[in-house]
Order: sequence, then structure tokens, then C-alpha cells
Amino acid sequence: MLDRADVGFGVTGPGGVLAWVNPALAEVLGVPAEQAVGRSLPALLPGAPESPRSGLALLTAGASRRGHRWLEVTCRPLDDGRLLYRVVDVTAWRDREMEATHEADALRRAQVLGRMGTWEWLVAEDRVVWSDTLLGLFGFPPGTELDFDTYAELVHPQDLPMIQATLQEAMRSGAGFTYTHRMVLADRSTERWFECFGEVEFDADGSPLRVLGTAHDITKARRVHDELLALAEQDPLTGLANRRAVTRELERQLATGGSGAMLLLDLDNFKDVNDLRGHAVGDRLMRALASALRSRLQPGQLIGRLGGDEFAVVLPDCDRTTAARVADELREAVASLPLVGAASRITVSTGVAEYSAGDSWELVLANADLALYASKAAGRNRVTVYELGHYADTAKRVSVMDRLRSALDRASSGRGGLELHAMPMVQLATGRTLGHELLLRLDDGREPPLGPAEFLPEAERSGLILDIDRWVMATAIDALIAHPDPELRFNVNVSGRTLEDEDFAGFVLDRLAGAGVAPGRLGLEITETAAVTNLDAARALSVQLRAFGCRITLDDFGSGFGSFVHLKHLPITGIKIDGEFVRGIDERSVDAVLVSGIIEIARGLNLSAVAEWVERPAQVDVLTRLGVRVGQGFHLGRPVPLTRVLSEQPKTPDGALSSHLAGAEDGARS
Repeated sequence: MLDRADVGFGVTGPGGVLAWVNPALAEVLGVPAEQAVGRSLPALLPGAPESPRSGLALLTAGASRRGHRWLEVTCRPLDDGRLLYRVVDVTAWRDREMEATHEADALRRAQVLGRMGTWEWLVAEDRVVWSDTLLGLFGFPPGTELDFDTYAELVHPQDLPMIQATLQEAMRSGAGFTYTHRMVLADRSTERWFECFGEVEFDADGSPLRVLGTAHDITKARRVHDELLALAEQDPLTGLANRRAVTRELERQLATGGSGAMLLLDLDNFKDVNDLRGHAVGDRLMRALASALRSRLQPGQLIGRLGGDEFAVVLPDCDRTTAARVADELREAVASLPLVGAASRITVSTGVAEYSAGDSWELVLANADLALYASKAAGRNRVTVYELGHYADTAKRVSVMDRLRSALDRASSGRGGLELHAMPMVQLATGRTLGHELLLRLDDGREPPLGPAEFLPEAERSGLILDIDRWVMATAIDALIAHPDPELRFNVNVSGRTLEDEDFAGFVLDRLAGAGVAPGRLGLEITETAAVTNLDAARALSVQLRAFGCRITLDDFGSGFGSFVHLKHLPITGIKIDGEFVRGIDERSVDAVLVSGIIEIARGLNLSAVAEWVERPAQVDVLTRLGVRVGQGFHLGRPVPLTRVLSEQPKTPDGALSSHLAGAEDGARS
């Protein structure tokens, strides 16, 4: 996992010699991984801590790189005495921070340049001489006798050891130094930040003679820094900590040997609120939830929003029993919140995981996620504490992902692993096939067999679905190229994650245009749930592909609240009526009424309509009477391997495409 991480990791042995680096750290160091091993990390990464701690390291321009880099370096001990380094390149963020600081403080800095405070430490006399300007900055009148002990009393207790260590190192090495510290002024209440620079002068014998330094007040700049840091670690909607801040706090707890528990809270069916009342109401409710949750926690207990409707709570020094009680109190607080204008209520499912020294924050988060998953699976609105038995679920998911990655690698190189099956869309009156929906199957020859419902959710959760969707689309287009029969048309399903891929539309259009395939032969199916969750992304993708001539179908239409509203915002060419309305249409009159209404709307908007889950002749009769022209289901045709469908296609030239496609499209209109 560390080899694939985009964050640098390395392990050093005695003397700071690298024993292992991952590719991301090798990229930071500017040398191949195999060349980095065996070399001193401090030599390759000046400023890196040589003992367990964290901080920023500045790398200046080198032979292999231009400019400078800011690196966030964390060092922690391993059980065997070696050190594990974590290195993140924060140059862009740090430079933006400094740029904002300089812009906001330009006038103050210009004034400071004219009144720079200076100090001189006469080492032999152990006496410090302060300039009148610096004494003024400290809040003292000119000429005040200020010895080092009095000055040290003004310095923040947490910063004084750092100052002393920095000066000692400068006197030992002779290098220039810089540090930033906090202190109170002469009034003993006003706190200021000072930035200091200095150098050491030595006598002929190499002994320190005096130390010269400058200092200026950077309090305003520091406030800008703190504001930027808050923005970087704060959720903009709720004001809570964001994912980065939560994981950092958990990592800090573990690095300092702390123990406690972590809660993961996920709202149940929160999507219904957005569907019924709109996103503005959903946002207001989310802020109310955040306030209610935060008010029930004690000082030192951190709550953050990880994204969407998921929250996390870090509970230091808390055992599993206490953590479960806190979680249950939060669950009751959420359930008691009124949902104005709706009869339903909001509930929350929670997973609890303990942590202790030696755990990684990734492991703690994964355990809490497993417990949360168990709460959801057990019926929601409950608290589940992680147990070792939950690990079996993780092992199964990992196994599924390993099989899926292997199958995708084989399929990408033409060696099987993944297979497309084609399910016909049939004209009910004539039995003529108007097109096929392509369905993905895992065909890796391993046991147990896995169906789409078992591997697709894991693929979407991990992001692997992005590569899978591209493989499916490329395979479909290649088949259209190889078989130019205009009657051969495919519908390809697009996942919610792929909707957010800004490059996907360009990928599809480039493949179509380069091959000269009529775009009307290719259709994309977007489920209503995915479209609602990613409405802006769904619209952006649909606009681009529709403009080129591709067909866009809204799948499972009617499955969510506000289905008809989505017709106003998505430039689609057709809908697929959700199978729940078709399953009992020959037995329940209410289904027939609903389908009749959907067909009337589709006809009025000039959209094609396909009825799913057609499994009995009686359904065909009712659908036909209601005006449905096209259906799909086991009664009309089961999915078969795409290779079989292609083997039955006539080898005809790709001529008169527009008339054939127009006729096929008209046949699908309702």
C-alpha cells in the first residue's frame, strides 16, 4: 500500500541511513529508490529531523531541481528501533500562505525595515545588549536594562527550549540561524510573535565571541497564517474540523502514545432530505446537526466532518464502553432534531473503534468504518463497536479488489478476466432488437464466482471503477468499429464516480471521432441515483456527449423523489422506467397508472422510453396497451456474451447511417 501512496515514506536505520523508501519519497529526494537506499537521509534531505518529531523542512535549489521546496516531515519510531519518516510536499500550500502573508502585511513590513530591532549577546560577559528599537517592540522604554533571565520569563515556555537549542547549535556549527517565537510584552499580558535571524562571530581561537541577531514583530502575519491554517483544516459548511484535521489529530494522539476511541457517524437516508426539500434545506440541517453534535462533546474531544454526511469524533483517554455511551448520546441527539416540513426524522449509524500506541491512523479509521458498515447492515440507527470478527468483511473486500484488479489488468491486455454481456432492448410489437445494454461480468475462473452486485460497489468505493468504465467504453467502441452495421447499437452504463471524471467525455469523443463511428450508435446510461448525487457532473457530461450526437438515457427512472424535476436539468434523450413499476404491472392497477403518466411525460418531451424487468407475456400486453413500445427483461431476451452477438452481425458497410439510426430511434419513442 505504501508503494502506491502519493505520500513519501522511508525507513532509516542507525545513523540515519535509509533502509527503504517508497517511490513517492524517491521522487522527493530526486534519486531513484534503489540509489537512495544506503545513503544518509539528512544528507539527501537537509533539515529532516534526526529524532521522532514533526516539522517543516526547506530544500533550496539543487542540481536536479529548480527553485525551493517546503516539505512536511514527520518522524516516528518503529518497534525495532528504526525510524519511519513521512514526507509530504507542501510547497504550493506554503508558498500560497507566504504570498498571502506578504500581501496582507506589505505595509507593516515596509515600516519594520526602517525600525528593525537588533540585539547582541557578548558571550564572554554573558550580557545581552538590546537596541532601543527592539526594546520598544518589547514594550520597554529606551535604555531599559533587560537581562536574559528577564527576557526568558517573557518568552512562551514552549518556545524557550527551542531558542536555547538553536543558539547552542549555531555556536557549535557557526552557521546562521533563524527561529520564530511567542512572548508577552512588558505589560505581561499582550502576546506577540517575533521572527529572529542571526549569526555567530568567533575569535582567532574559534571560540564564540558574540552573537548578533535581529527581530521584528510578525504578529499580524502570524494571524494571517493561523487564518489560512484554519481554512485549510476547517469544513466550510459546518465550521467543524475537516478530514485532514481529524486524521492529523488522530495521528498526533498515536505518535505521543495516547489511547482512546474513534467514532464514525453516517446519517441514514440523508439524501431523502435533499430530494424532498432541496439542498439549501439539507445544508441548514447539516449545520444544525454539526452544532448539536459539538455541543454534546467535552473539551479535548474533536469532532470533524469527513465529507458528505459522514462525521468523525476523536475521544482521547476513552475506553470502548465510554465511547459507546458517547456514541449513543450523539445518536439520540440526532434523532431528537426536528425536521421541519417533513414527517420523517434523521437518524445516524455509528461505528466505534479503540486505538492505542502502535496503531496507525489508517487502521483505526478502517476499523471504525467496518463497525459503521455493520451498523448499516444491521438496520441503521444504532452503534456498533469494532470486533475482530468484523475483519472477515475486510478480508473479503480485499480479496474482491485483488481479483478485480487482476481481471482488469488481464482484460486490458486482451487476456480475458472481464467480459461484456449484451442484453437486448426489444420492440414489443414486432420482437425486433433495437439495441443492447452492455453488462459487465467478472470471468476470472476463480471461486467463488462474483456477480456485479458483489464487485461493482467495491470497485466504485475504491475508485477502480474509473478504469473499469474506460475499459468498457473502449471495448464497446472497438466493437462498433469492427462491426459497422448501423443497426448495432450499444448502451453503456456510467458509474457515479466516472461522472466526476472531467476527462471522461473527452476520452469518449476522441475514440468516436478518431474511428469515424456515428455517435448515435453509442448511448450512455446514468442511474437516477448517480445523477442526483452528482447533478452538476451528470449535466456537464451529458451536455458534451449529447452535443456530439450520443444518446443519454436516465436509468431507473422513478426510483427517487423528484424524478420529474431532473428531466428539466439533464439533456437526456430517453428514460428507462424503473422495474419496480413494471414488476407487478399486470397485477396492480396503481403501477399501470404510474407507468401511464411516465409515458405521457416522455411522449411530451420527445424522449424514448424503455420498460425494464419484463419477465412475463402478461406484462407485455399491459405495457403495449399503455403505449410502451420498447421493453427489456428475461422474457424478451437474456444477457448473452457480446462476442456471440457480434458473431451474428452481418458484415455490411457503414452507409446511410442517419436514416437507419433515425428509424431505430423513432422505434424507441413512446
